Amino acid sequence: MNTTTPFSLRLSMAQGLFEQGDHLAAATALAELVDEVESPESGETLLHGTTDLRLLLARAYFHSAQFGRAEATLTRIIEESPTEAYAHLLLGRTLQRAGRHEEAARPLALAELLGDYERPQAYGGPVRDR
Repeated sequence: MNTTTPFSLRLSMAQGLFEQGDHLAAATALAELVDEVESPESGETLLHGTTDLRLLLARAYFHSAQFGRAEATLTRIIEESPTEAYAHLLLGRTLQRAGRHEEAARPLALAELLGDYERPQAYGGPVRDR
C-alpha cells in the first residue's frame, strides 16, 4: 500500500492502465485501492461506497481472465446493490467466459430486466428462439 502518493493520483494511474489495455496491472493497482478504502485503518469516510471502484476492478479481472476474482467481486457488489444491472451483466459474461453457461443465464436475464441490456448469445451458450 503506497500511502505517500495521493489516492486520487493512484486511482487515475490505475484507470490509465485499464484504458491502455494493461488489465493485469490495473487489477493489481485497483485491488490495492479497494483494500485501502475498505480497511478500518484507512480513516477515510466514504459517502457513496466503493461500488464504482469495485466495478472497475471486476472489469479489470474480467479482461485479464481472472474469472474467479471477477465473480467474487461482482457477487459482493450484487449482495450490497441487488439492482446494479451492470454488475449482473458482467457476472453473466464472466460465467460465460468461464464456460458456465447455465449459471450465466440468471444474471444475464436480471441485467436485461434491470438495465435494459440485451442478453448476449456469445460463447457457445444455448441459442433459443424467442
